[in-house]
Amino acid sequence: MNSELQFVTAAIVDDDKIFTYGFRKLTGIKGLFDEILDFCNGKEAIDYLTDPQNSTRLPDVLFVDINMPIMDGWEFNDAFGEIKSLLPKPIAVYNISSSIDIEDINRAKKNPLIADYLLKPLNEIYLAEIYHKLQYFGKDIKIG
Repeated sequence: MNSELQFVTAAIVDDDKIFTYGFRKLTGIKGLFDEILDFCNGKEAIDYLTDPQNSTRLPDVLFVDINMPIMDGWEFNDAFGEIKSLLPKPIAVYNISSSIDIEDINRAKKNPLIADYLLKPLNEIYLAEIYHKLQYFGKDIKIG
């Protein structure tokens, strides 16, 4: 176990500004995540991740909504799979949605790039678990 606490950055990829605001408020109140980036769609997130100027400010974990305009979560997952090996550090990806459609859940859970499928509203205890695993054990562990 790493005895030094890790700085943990999260990114939320969701076009719902109210949800994004709530995520920021909840994680702020609970003291989760040291920095939060937010993107309105998957394309914005992929563009950010692939921009060499951002290589030192990449998130440790991504929470990606599956229903968004421009590039939805499924398209993001495919694009992330293409760039993952080019990134300078591992990034855990969680798909998030209000959809309880079993096909959506199974599609995410069958994808080896996706740590888990989380239902909105997000469970603050599970978010805390994700944060603490990243904070205490570093970035090289499988979370989910």
